[in-house]
This record gives sequence, C-alpha cells and structure tokens, in this order.
Amino acid sequence: MSHHLRRAFAALVTAGLALTLLGSLSYAAAPMSSPAGKGGTWLAGQLRNGLIHNGQFDVDDYGLTADTALALRAVGHHPHVLTDIRKALAQNVNRYTTFKTDRYAGPTAKLLVVAEDNGASIHDFGGVDLVARLENRVSTAVLTAGRIQDKSTFGDFANTIGQVFAVRGLLRAGSTSAAPALDFLLQQQCGQGYFRLNFNPDKTAVDQGCTTQDAPDTDVTALAVVELWSMRDTSPELRASLSAAVAWLRTQQHDNGSFGGGPTTSAANSNSTGLAAWALGLSGRCTVAGKAAGWVRSQQVRGPLAGTPLAGQGGAIAYDHAALKYAKSHGITGPNRDQWRRATAQAAPGLQYLHGC
Repeated sequence: MSHHLRRAFAALVTAGLALTLLGSLSYAAAPMSSPAGKGGTWLAGQLRNGLIHNGQFDVDDYGLTADTALALRAVGHHPHVLTDIRKALAQNVNRYTTFKTDRYAGPTAKLLVVAEDNGASIHDFGGVDLVARLENRVSTAVLTAGRIQDKSTFGDFANTIGQVFAVRGLLRAGSTSAAPALDFLLQQQCGQGYFRLNFNPDKTAVDQGCTTQDAPDTDVTALAVVELWSMRDTSPELRASLSAAVAWLRTQQHDNGSFGGGPTTSAANSNSTGLAAWALGLSGRCTVAGKAAGWVRSQQVRGPLAGTPLAGQGGAIAYDHAALKYAKSHGITGPNRDQWRRATAQAAPGLQYLHGC
C-alpha cells in the first residue's frame, strides 16, 4: 500500500471507528432463521478469503474484519467463517497493527480480543505476542499510567474505544498491565455515568479524567458494558462503573426505542441502537433492550426480495431510514456497502434481545 493511500485509509478507519464497536462475550447461538441469525448470515457472505475488502479504496479492511468476527461470535452458527477470519488476520497482524516503525494500540487491543475469543494463541498469533505488543503501548508514566497510546509519525489516535478493548484483553490474559489500564479507563467515565470518546490531548496535564466539557458518547458507554460486563466482579469500582453506565444508557433511549451515538452521530441510527440493545440486554434490562432491538429490526432488509434491487441482501441492516429507503431503489452497491457492513456488524447482536432476554 502506498504511503498516501495508507494515510487516506487510516483517516477512513479513524473516522469510522465509533461506528465499528463490538463486544466479545459468548452467547447461546441465535436461531439462523431469527433476525439476528439472518444478520449474521449476511455478514458471513461479505467476506473474501477471510477478510472484508473495501472496494472504494481497494484495500482489505482488517478492523471491520475483526468487528465482523466479534459479531459472528456473538450471533453464532458460522465456525468455519470464524476460522477463515482467524487465519487471515493472523497472516496480517503487522499490516493491521503497525506501519514501518509505527505501532497502533487500538487495533492491537481489538485483535487480542478476537484471538482470545476464537481460541488462538495470544502469545503467538501470526508469530506475534499480542499481549506483549499491547503492554508496550500502555503508558507507565506517572500522569498517564495505564493509558494506551500509539507510537506513530501520524500522531496518537488512541482513545477510549481502544482502552475498553485493551482492558478486556489484558484482564483475560492476566497481564500486570490490566489494573492500571482499568484505572485509566474508569477516569474516562463522567459523573453522569457515560464515557467520553477522546482522552485529554495534553499528556502532561495533572488531570487525565473526564471534564464537564466532554460530550457523552452512547457507543463508547455501551461498548464498555458489553465488553466488561462478565468481568464486573473484578473490582467494586468496575461493578459500580458499569451499573452507572447502564443507568445512563436507559435515559438516552428515544420514545421509538432508538438511540443516537456521539456528537457526530447524534441522530437515531442502527449502529448505536444495536449496541445499546446489546448492552441493556446483557445487563438484564430486557424491556428497554427489546424496544431498542425492535427499532433495529425496522431497519433490516426482509420480506419478498426476488426481482427487487435488494434481492440476495436479506438480513442486512441499514444505518437509518434514509439508507434503507435508498437501497430499496438502488440496492446495496459501491461505497454504500461499507456503511451497511458496519451497521450490520454492530447491530445484529442486539437483535438477540428482540423478544427479551
């Protein structure tokens, strides 16, 4: 990949990061005939040689591939596809997590979680010790202890999304870096219960935690619940943190069941609503989770499709009403396909709570 294209694609991935947040806990498989199962089947059909390929940029999208693996793991029924993904990502560890001398914390953390969830060796994944590589990206400086950070000529793009994955991966790996990473993550939670997306850009500041100027982010908050709910007994602080996050999420649901995301995705969308449904269902808030899943279901391709522009696309989930309306006339093609893949990867697992927990 050329230097110019690498930078362009890095910008694309950074911009879309809040739309590709996925958890990684094990569930009973949803029936293949269910809305969640159909969403998973559509996702499985988007892979080529174990990878999601971005046709607009003509590059393999390793981040979205990892998200797809996490979604399929949650929905179930596609072990052979997960095997293909695991092998493909193992062959591309450095392409995903590094560039020349650069080292990226968020992708490394997400890849560690994918490896853990799919029975791969986390200390020899494609010849790389993912735990050690991530530990090297966790700050040990006094003011920023536990903060993940990129080593990059392009700047440090690490944020709370990657921090959540890092905590999840390092806790499960039994790493000594897990405790400081968790401590730093909890500093990113604001008084109302939500998590902010971005860290303090000033690493020399005494206060590295949330401020009154930090905007709420539904996606990051839901992600923290999904990823860490099974580990809530790790500490009283984590349990209290997740309870506060769930309580805040409940206050953000619109009357029609939908959720908006962060400041740049504040309108109702299936990415944010699906992730919120997942978090709320996982935490036992079955009624509100079902209402959220019902809104996501209204964005899913279904019904007789033969002879229509959406033939063969059953189970795919649109980002919002406008995207679904457009696809009914034009199909899922070109750059629009990337948005559909991201929406389905994030929203399909939440459909498991369509009829409650």
